[in-house]
Amino acid sequence: MHQLLRLTRFLKNYRNQSILALALLIMVLGGDLAIPRLIQRIVDQGITKNDFSVILSTSLIMLGITIVSTFFSIGNTLSSVTVSESFARDLRSGLFSQVLHLSYGNLDHMRTGQLMTRLTSDIAQVRQMVLISLRIGTRAPLLALGSLILMVTTSPRLSLIMLPLIIIAALMIIFFTSRIQKLFLLAQQKLDTLNNILQENLAGVRVIKAFVRGPHENERFENANVELTDQSVRVNILSSYLSPTLTLIVNLGISAVIWFGGLQAIAGNMTVGEIIAFTNYLLTTLSPLMMLATSISIIAASEASAGRINQVFDAQPEIKQIPGAQSIKQLRGKVAFEHVSFSYSDHENEPVLSHIDIDAEPGQTVAILGATGSGKTTLINMIPRFYDAVEGRVKVDGLDVRGVNQDTLLQQTGVAQQETILFSGTIAENIAYGRPKATREEVIAAAQAAQADDFIMQMPQGYDTPVAQMGVNLSGGQKQRIAIARALLINPRILILDDSTSAVDMQTEAKIQDALETVTPKRTSFIVAQRISTVLNADKIIVLENGRIVAQGNHNQLMESSPVYREIYDSQLGEGSVLHG
Repeated sequence: MHQLLRLTRFLKNYRNQSILALALLIMVLGGDLAIPRLIQRIVDQGITKNDFSVILSTSLIMLGITIVSTFFSIGNTLSSVTVSESFARDLRSGLFSQVLHLSYGNLDHMRTGQLMTRLTSDIAQVRQMVLISLRIGTRAPLLALGSLILMVTTSPRLSLIMLPLIIIAALMIIFFTSRIQKLFLLAQQKLDTLNNILQENLAGVRVIKAFVRGPHENERFENANVELTDQSVRVNILSSYLSPTLTLIVNLGISAVIWFGGLQAIAGNMTVGEIIAFTNYLLTTLSPLMMLATSISIIAASEASAGRINQVFDAQPEIKQIPGAQSIKQLRGKVAFEHVSFSYSDHENEPVLSHIDIDAEPGQTVAILGATGSGKTTLINMIPRFYDAVEGRVKVDGLDVRGVNQDTLLQQTGVAQQETILFSGTIAENIAYGRPKATREEVIAAAQAAQADDFIMQMPQGYDTPVAQMGVNLSGGQKQRIAIARALLINPRILILDDSTSAVDMQTEAKIQDALETVTPKRTSFIVAQRISTVLNADKIIVLENGRIVAQGNHNQLMESSPVYREIYDSQLGEGSVLHG
């Protein structure tokens, strides 16, 4: 239960309600333990002695205890449900917040489907365990202990006969719990796989249709679905063995009590009431074990789920802010890469970038050109410190970014990423995502600079048009222009456009470039591109190949000095083109 105990910190705010639930449960428990003694009194002092007053008074006491216990039980249920649901809410919030605090490097190792399973199914399992703990989980051991004590006081000799059966039942529960926990962990991993396939297919359903890959994806999903089903069946089959086995133990115990207790009664060493009371206490001792048996799959599942949740909480952000990190109120926009090398943590021997040296002065436009996989996106992701250099330094305004307060850096850095992500809400809300309090006029100005105003105004509700899930009611080029507008609206001192006009036609791209020169004359801009037409007018062009800079300069300089650049230029714009300037 170690993993579950680690999550009890989310119960601290509900300590009083938890104590109330347990107090009410103990009161119910006291009533349950009193009933067998009262039955013994009715039999030995009422029925055997023909004393109707004892029968009546004891029956009224039993009725009163039952009524009071009912109200206590209702109170326990209400408190338990409130605590467990509140616990689940706080745990979801904490886990979601942890995911948002993780670095790019952490998220590279966590797939969306896995995180979804932890935020939904795994938390639901742990919530169920909290609910059981405040009801059955706490009641069962206390009831078993109390019944065992009263059983011993009723008949020590019979108790010695029952003790081995109780020990066997407890050992069986421990054995089955450990086995089921391992099987359930495998089942949750199968669920991860299923969720990953489901998420990929729902996001890429149009691609699946376009390439007629429906049968293939159906087969992938079916295989994952069958594997999950088979694993779940294994868990439930193993769980189903426990309950009948414990029932057999209970029935053997009752038979033994009646047999040996009957012999004691015949010999005059026990009364009939004591046999009845002992039998009730035996049932009360073993019944909690039966309750635990029915809940054992939940117990095992919740421990496995808690472990998976703690894996996310245990993940340490790869990018950490040092104590006393310097805040930058106003960036000038000078950016420098000094002998920077980088490799991803799972590819330490495969450098993505090697010995990068770049100087970008404030207001300059720096273009990064290169083939797919040459390291362009990785390079610009190091400016806002999404990744840290393995060797060398990335500096902004002369300061190593590792010593800069990242929030103040990001607040002055506008990024339009390679993969355009839009959120539910209106177009205006998506543009204003980085500045929610921006005026409508500022939103429109940013959209105009990104050449998005025309198509937005042609939409049914203009800027108030809702963005459909995944932005399916917008074309790729329209989404890219909204992303550029979103980056421009925060009025950044450093602007990063990561291949953000790849889905835009060349005419619109030219207009965007002209607009950027007008609205961002004092900003330092980094433009990642595969099309050479995007970078012709840049102050500095960096040509990357296999993570290394193979050429650096403006267009005219590179046309004269770089065969690689000239080859790219000729292949895209045609040999002998006059677009040199």
